This record gives sequence, structure tokens and C-alpha cells, in this order.
Amino acid sequence: MSLPPGFLDELRSRSSIAQVVGRKVTWDTRKSNQGKGDMWAPCPFHQEKTASFHVDDRKGYYYCFGCHAKGDALGFIKETENVSFMEAVEILAREVGMQMPARDPQAQKKADRRTELAEVMEQAVQFYKLQLKTSAATEARDYLAKRGLSEVVQERFEIGFAPDARQGIWAHLTGKSVKPDLIIDAGLCAKPNDGKQPYDRFRDRIMFPIRDPRGRCIGFGGRAMQKEARAKYLNSPETELFDKGRSLYNHGPAREAAGKGQPLVVAEGYMDVIALATAGFGATVAPLGTAITETQLQLLWRISPEPVIALDGDVAGLRAAQRLIDLAMPMLGAGQSLRFCVLPEGQDPDDLIRAQGPEAMRNLVEGSKPLVHLLWQRETDGKVFDSPERRAALDQSLRAALGKIQDVGLRNHYAMEIKRLRAELFAAAAPKRQRKSWNPGGQFPTKGVALASTKNSLLAQSTDVEERVREAVILAILISHPDLLPDFLGDLETLDLHGADHRALLSALLRHPDETDRDRLRNILEAEVDKRAIEKLFSLSHVQVVTAARPQTDRSFCIRALSDELAKLQARRLEIEGIDEATSEISGLPDEGLTWRLSQARGDLLDAERRGSEQEDTDELDRGATAADLQRLIDGEVWVKKRR
Repeated sequence: MSLPPGFLDELRSRSSIAQVVGRKVTWDTRKSNQGKGDMWAPCPFHQEKTASFHVDDRKGYYYCFGCHAKGDALGFIKETENVSFMEAVEILAREVGMQMPARDPQAQKKADRRTELAEVMEQAVQFYKLQLKTSAATEARDYLAKRGLSEVVQERFEIGFAPDARQGIWAHLTGKSVKPDLIIDAGLCAKPNDGKQPYDRFRDRIMFPIRDPRGRCIGFGGRAMQKEARAKYLNSPETELFDKGRSLYNHGPAREAAGKGQPLVVAEGYMDVIALATAGFGATVAPLGTAITETQLQLLWRISPEPVIALDGDVAGLRAAQRLIDLAMPMLGAGQSLRFCVLPEGQDPDDLIRAQGPEAMRNLVEGSKPLVHLLWQRETDGKVFDSPERRAALDQSLRAALGKIQDVGLRNHYAMEIKRLRAELFAAAAPKRQRKSWNPGGQFPTKGVALASTKNSLLAQSTDVEERVREAVILAILISHPDLLPDFLGDLETLDLHGADHRALLSALLRHPDETDRDRLRNILEAEVDKRAIEKLFSLSHVQVVTAARPQTDRSFCIRALSDELAKLQARRLEIEGIDEATSEISGLPDEGLTWRLSQARGDLLDAERRGSEQEDTDELDRGATAADLQRLIDGEVWVKKRR
């Protein structure tokens, strides 16, 4: 349908986005300023406790600093009501009292056709429900009773029965004067090529109506009663109403239940959904006979930011999880992922609930694994990494997998978690070297213990302080000059920071590499991390004296300062790695060898600091434990047992 010029502008000017959004959210009165139309609330698109969803009523736009959802009043109605754009226009026009223009004849004809088909499908629902009560459906009723589906449950899910007749639904609908072409186009009957009368697609099957989020019946799923049937489960064909790759079973009720706080569970089939829903998991959906598609994944994320995929614990279930991982990786983002719970082998949700009760299923859902752990399991299960080549192959496959993640900040977090899992795997596989902590006399510590103790008390502790100082300066410069972020992404993505606040701020910065407006970035960081964390950062004395952390400072000067701090931070960490390596091998080195190794580490540090000093030092940081401390260790030969 085409709208006349100016219609949408007038519609937007007449409407208040704050009123439209206000029907779905609860405003944060402490943060909102109603007089200025500056409104804040927890986001309706993802689960959160803080008010990161912002509505500017004067400009007519909304934006979530958490999940990055954005749009105008029409976009909000479209997303929250799951309607088309034109349907959103109609809803908003009715609210503000505007008359919708006459539809384009072709579009009107198409809409009317879909309405007619939906009415035919509704008649079919009622026909199949009545057939379930007949004598022909005795076996079907026995099966449902055996599966524990009471009459109340059957009514709730509108379960029916298609009789074993060639023209059961056909005769019923044509007898009610329904046009034959509507019956065929709705997917209820098929017309043979030989010119004979159309025949029912569903025969001798238990029928499950499939409804869209608006509640319209768009298709059916049928379970065969005969073992020799060509397909155990049969879905409606693709029609003007039904596209199985874009639909979910139990979509509408699941969305409502998820909105009330229930976890969204994705099961494999109709019976799984019904079993879970009747056991208290109302927010349960299922794909329609195929692997989850990209469109279905987007539909799931509209309902919940972290759907829980419930899989059978067999080979087929694990393979389905692996396929889903590959599909989801490029689409992941902050607050938009998947979790997985694997059922005991040979059991579906109904079996588990019957055997151990709903609590067993609840424990599985609550203990579901994040996607990154399933990825790691896929790449490592059943494999042996006893050679450099095999380890290199693992690294290569993991890099390829992580490279699919588009969100830079999220990719950085995945890399850190994979690094941790990798360290655990190889640490467990490595042989443990036995060391003696005391010499035979039992009076003096060994060389290794003496050096480690000295290093921990002097070098490591002061290094930790210095690293925190440099990290704070780096973060402050980036927040004050967000346009520098794209130039340093490569260095920042691999940077591992101390403390939860530092890590959270860096992660938030990496999620917004294109945000160059300083004030807007500050608002984003306050919403995603914590306002107090930013205030604490800029209140530090060593940050306040840094010229580059001030907004008005020249950009080229800030680039040099940021490069300098990153170089010095890297140099310090390289030095510590050198000392750690020397310490780990001390038991096999003579005193002269150890002295040489420590001297080499000191030399590396001096070289790195000389390189860093070629740039202008902007803040005169206290270096803490520097090369002089290390030299004192060497000159004093602290590892040598002193004679009394």
C-alpha cells in the first residue's frame, strides 16, 4: 500500500512516542525528565534491571544503550506487536484519530485474500477438534492419554484429529460453501494432476494447529497414527499464510510468558512443547520440522536475549547444536546469544519430567551452558593434542570460528574465555614437575623459593600497581577522545586489564568503536557499566594530571600519549613474562645461568622503556618496580644462601 506524501510526517507529529512506549514499560522516575520529554526505562526488548532504554519524546526516537534497539513510534509498535509496517501505521493512526487512506487495489486484494484463507483455517481447526471426539479417533485419544495429555491440555492446544478419509475436510468445507480454491490454497487439500477430485493432505493424524503471534491459524502439524506412514510428522505446505522457516510453534503464548520473566526454551517438536508448557515452562517454542533458520533465530531473540536450546542427548541432538552454533556466530552481539541444555541420552522433555518431575528439567535449564562452552566442546571432544601440530590446528580452527563474530567487543570476550579454557586443557595435560621446597638441612629455602618470594614481594606487587595506573590513563584518554578508538582496536582487543571496572569499561568501549561523540559515549558507558565506575576513574590523581585525558587536548598529542602508555604497559608485561620463565626453570640452572637470564630480562625492559621514552611522557607516572629494582636483585644475588 502506498501512502500519500506527508501522511507519515503528520502521523508522527500527532503521536507521542513516550505515550506509545509507556504502554509497554515502567518509567524510571529518578532518571526521567517528563517536562523535557527525556524518558528512561528498563528495555522491553531484553531482560535487564537498569534503565538503559532512552526515549526522546521531542525528537520522536528511542534507543537502548544495552541491546542497541532503536527506532521511532512505528518501529516500536512493529517490534513489540510483531506486525508489519503497514499494520503498525494502522494501529498508530487509530490511536491518534487519523483516517487511513484508501489502500492500493492490489494490496487490498492480497490482504483480503489472506483474511479469507485464515477464516478457512479456523473452520478446519474446529472440524479437527470435533473429529477427535468421534469413534474413529479412539486410538488417537488413547495415544494422547498415554502421553499424559488431559482433555484440558488438549483443549488448551486445540488438538484435533484428521480422519482416515480421502475427502474428509474437503467434503466438510465444500458443504459449508467454502470456495474450492481457498481450501487448496490454504494447504488443506491437494489437487491431483490427473484431474480427479482434490484429496485431503492430512489423513489419520493427530492435528496440532500452528498459529502466528497474532493468534491466526496459519498451518497444521500432523502426527501419523500408523507406523507405516510415509512421514511420522507432516506440516502444511508453503502457502500465502504459512512459511515454516519463518514460524514457531506456540509463538504467541511463549512470548507472553517470556515477558513475565520465564526463560525461553526451544524444544524439538510439538509434543515436547506441550509437555514443557504443561509442566510450568510456558515460554517454550519449537521449529517446525527443520533445523532452526536465521529468521527463526531472529524471532527467538525478539522474545528473549538468551534462548535456551533443549537438545536430546544423542548424536543427532549434538549435531543440531553444532549446526546452530555456526548459524548463530555471525549474529551474536552484546546481550544476544544462546544457551544449551542437553537432556539425558534417550530421553525427551516429556520422559524426563515423567521420570524425575519438573524440577529436574528446571535444573537443566538453569544450569544451561553458554554457547562458547559448546563451541569449545565441539573443537576439543575426542581429540588428542599431544603435538605442536595438533595444538596449532586447534588454534587455527578456533580463530576461524571466532572470526565469524561481527561484534568486536564480544569477540574479545570470547577470545579471553577460549584462552582460559585452553590454558586449563593444556595445564591438565602437562606433566607435573616435582620440586623440593627445602634443602636437606631443613633450614634454608631453595634458590627457586627465595627468588619467587622476593619477586612476589617486590617486583610483582609493584608491577600490579603500575599496570593499574597505566590502564586507568589509557581508559581515560579513550573516553575523553573516542575518535582515537578505531586507530588502536588491534592493540585494545587483546588487552587484558586488572579489575572488573577496567575490564567492563574496555569491553563497553570495544562494543562502540564507531561512536565519536564524547557525551553520547559517556551516556552509553554510564548505562552499560556504571556511572560510579567512570567517576571513580576520572577522580584518580594520576588521571587528573594527564594532559591527554582532557577533552580539549590536541588529537595528535593524545595519539602519541596513548601509544606511549600502551607500549610501556606491554613492555612491563613482557618483562614479567621473562622473569616468570626464568623462575620456572631455575631448578635446572647454575647461579651464572640464572644471573644471565635475569640480566636478559632487565635488558629487554630497558630497551622497551628506551623505545617508549622516544615519545613524549605526558603524565610523569610513578614507575614502581623498574629496572633499578631488578638490578638490586641481581647485584645482591638474593638467591644465594648467605653463610653466618
